[in-house]
Amino acid sequence: MARESFDKEIQFLRMLALTSGAYNRQQYAERLGISVHTFDKTIKRLKEVVSAVHQQLPEDKGKEFAQTMRYSYMDSSDPMLLFLFRAKSLKESESQRLSLLLAAMQDKALTAMELLDLCCGSMPADLSLPDEKTIRGDLKYLEQVGVIKKETGARPFRYRIHNEMVRELSHEELLDLYDFVDMMASTQVPSVQGYLLRDGLKKHMARQQEADRSAAPFLYKYNYYSRILDEAHLFTLLGSIRQRRMVSFLYFSPKKDTSYASKNTNPLFERETEGMQETMLPIKVIYDHQYGRWYLLGHHPGGAIRKYRIEGLTQITLGNEVAAELFETRKLELEQRIQHSWLIDTGKPVKVRVRFFHPGLGIPDFVRERVLLQGQWGEIVEEEENSFVYEIEVNGTIEIKPWIRSFGSSCEVLAPEKLRQEMIAEWKEIRAYYESI
Repeated sequence: MARESFDKEIQFLRMLALTSGAYNRQQYAERLGISVHTFDKTIKRLKEVVSAVHQQLPEDKGKEFAQTMRYSYMDSSDPMLLFLFRAKSLKESESQRLSLLLAAMQDKALTAMELLDLCCGSMPADLSLPDEKTIRGDLKYLEQVGVIKKETGARPFRYRIHNEMVRELSHEELLDLYDFVDMMASTQVPSVQGYLLRDGLKKHMARQQEADRSAAPFLYKYNYYSRILDEAHLFTLLGSIRQRRMVSFLYFSPKKDTSYASKNTNPLFERETEGMQETMLPIKVIYDHQYGRWYLLGHHPGGAIRKYRIEGLTQITLGNEVAAELFETRKLELEQRIQHSWLIDTGKPVKVRVRFFHPGLGIPDFVRERVLLQGQWGEIVEEEENSFVYEIEVNGTIEIKPWIRSFGSSCEVLAPEKLRQEMIAEWKEIRAYYESI
């Protein structure tokens, strides 16, 4: 599947999840920068994916896709947006071919030529037949990801399924492993590989005809849907950082009304897009736990530091490799600029002082525990019977403000004065909302 199509569906699903079907067809198309006809084709394709991957969804054909996602959300512990990775991680021919290879190696070890003969005799007629180079590439890929194992011995080498771990585990151990993978995939980042591993364990237990205890005993729900969708670009960007390669992409700022634009291959239908064509040297990827967002940080060819929300990146292409000395220089410069960033702010450093209040006698001091856990490099500089003073130097106050605000009446900003006045104004505004009741 073309990368452009993947970008389009990522942006489509993000809007669908965040708006819960509040837009009509025309509004969705305008927001995506596509025609209503293209929008309808996208919905048709996604419905096909849903029906193939999530057989438990309602079969009401007249129900809109947005309603299908919204109403089935609590019926499954699966993140509803994960099916995109299952359906589009491989081309159809690759999916068919790998499935045949894995099924053949399930019972015995085979050589590359034996697997080639098997594929050529079993591939559907409408798909192209692989050659020896393709099969060897598939085997190398499957070996790298740990799915198969090369047996020791003389050439020609034989390959077999590498599943000794799950085969040697008891039923109770498999359940414990499944629960652990489920919990970690739902609470840690990145998550997509964990969910795919969880699904693999579930299928293995089903093949073993175990009791239906493999169903998830807990329902871990995502608060931030974009987190999974943005992982589609995550490993491409991490790979470019490891290889010190430039990247180019079409970027849509979250402040813009449009979040996607199709490629115009026909010059008669070229049009202006609201996206910005950007080129940069990626240095660092940062995840914001508070809002569930990924950020890409790096350097513009002119030398300036650039920061992008990964959810706005589309049509990513890799460029030329830069010298190791230049990359290390840019990396050191960036690290120095964000040394005192609460997240990614590169503004002027400012000292923030906040007084936190203990919850009261006989109540565990959860306020102090949370400050020590989440306060990063800040320190408690004063201790009193009913409160303590926390101090930290950060680049600007914009990023730390939501964290301070989340403590509600359990804290008071002491400095800087500008931040104190901003907090006062915000709490007065909140108070005004309730005065009429």
